[in-house]
Amino acid sequence: MHRVLGDRRAIAILLGPALLVYSLIMLVPIVWSLGYSFTQGNSIEGFTGNGVANFSRLFDDPAVRDALWFTLRYAALVTVGQVVAGYLLALLYVFFLKKSSALIRTLAFFPVVLPTVAVGLLFQKFFQVAPQTGPVNSLLNAVGLDSIDFFGSAGSAFWVLIVMDIWRSMGFYAVLLFAGLVDIPDEVLESARLDGASGLRLIRHIVLPLSLPVLMSSLIFSINGTLKVFDSVVALTNGGPGSGTTPLTLYMFQTSFTYSDYGYGSTIALLLTVVCLLVSLAVYRVSRRDITEG
Repeated sequence: MHRVLGDRRAIAILLGPALLVYSLIMLVPIVWSLGYSFTQGNSIEGFTGNGVANFSRLFDDPAVRDALWFTLRYAALVTVGQVVAGYLLALLYVFFLKKSSALIRTLAFFPVVLPTVAVGLLFQKFFQVAPQTGPVNSLLNAVGLDSIDFFGSAGSAFWVLIVMDIWRSMGFYAVLLFAGLVDIPDEVLESARLDGASGLRLIRHIVLPLSLPVLMSSLIFSINGTLKVFDSVVALTNGGPGSGTTPLTLYMFQTSFTYSDYGYGSTIALLLTVVCLLVSLAVYRVSRRDITEG
């Protein structure tokens, strides 16, 4: 194996096809989109160069600021919710349910495989106020409270979206973190128990530090996905009411394909790419420092 990995020709043969496919699918579109950001027009009217006008427009566009603020808030809350809920479920699987956790794991993972449109319609029915009262408003009425139009304001629609996406994806992170927890040696846990560690002390001082690498990997994986949220927003609110729940991805899509402004849409896409890169680097640096110190 050392001889093969030390041969540059062997490395090129092994990695060449994968790098070629990755370049065609990922790198070429990124460079192409970067080129479009210095143009205006569309595929029908043609493209003309406009220098950095799209970037000037980007910094002055209040819709971009609103979409960016929504994206960052959504990403922070859903990432924390996904990882924390998944970690709690994983702890439940390992330390409480143990071998009998297979059914619970299956039920918790089931929402992950559901189509996003189906989940969005399900939550619309749960929180609707008209023409039929949904289960949530029926419960509010049962305890003497007035019905709430959850999709009538951006604030309440935002929280419904948060709840939906945490519920929909926490089973995936539970399985991912469960795989990390089961790798903790039983000898280490038993030794800690003999030394008097149990319950929250065991989790805080033994389990959490040993599961930190997979926890940080889950955090990076989650933040990258939530910053690029698109399908769940379209399925539940379509960016409404107004543009109150419009992330950068949806604003980019509307600009490019609804208004045929490909140049400005590419500039928004570039902004999203930079945000994802900066956030990922920040989380990675923090995770590496925590793991090194641990």
